[in-house]
Amino acid sequence: MKIASLFLSLLVLAAPLRAQPLPGDSVYHLQASTQAADGQPVAWSSLRGQPRVVSMFYTNCHLMCPLIIENAKSLQKQLTSAERKRLGVVMVSLDPARDTPSAMQDVAQRHRVPDGWRFLTPAADDVRAIASVLDVRYRFRDDGSINHTSVLVLLDADGRVRARSEVTGAAADPQFLTQVKALLAGP
Repeated sequence: MKIASLFLSLLVLAAPLRAQPLPGDSVYHLQASTQAADGQPVAWSSLRGQPRVVSMFYTNCHLMCPLIIENAKSLQKQLTSAERKRLGVVMVSLDPARDTPSAMQDVAQRHRVPDGWRFLTPAADDVRAIASVLDVRYRFRDDGSINHTSVLVLLDADGRVRARSEVTGAAADPQFLTQVKALLAGP
């Protein structure tokens, strides 16, 4: 009975939190559709509610994108178990024509990413808009590769950009790690 009362109290208290309007600088104001690696549709705005590290990449990349993934993995490894549970990691495709659910699953398996990572492929018309709100610049090259900003973006639960790291490599950026930990330590 006590558990049921506690559960009902939490539901009542949580409802107003979800109903709060987004802050003006939230990236989740963008109305964009994506597809998860399991093929299910995911509204961009549905990512609200959890701090996240977000980056953009493409599956056919063989240099920088694998480093971005390894960098995010390294960052996550330096968090406590409780911090890892609070932080979501989202990899967003720059190349929806080639980044099918199967290609996204292959990358996740090849890099042995931890459970809970989300690999999202936006609709072709939404790639530029998502890149814009994350301040990721990119351009397609004649050889099929994509020049793009190699960045990890830290978003708070409401989708406000709290930090960015353009440090690439297998080791996490210590300054960015400090900012992630500070955000996760907050309310």
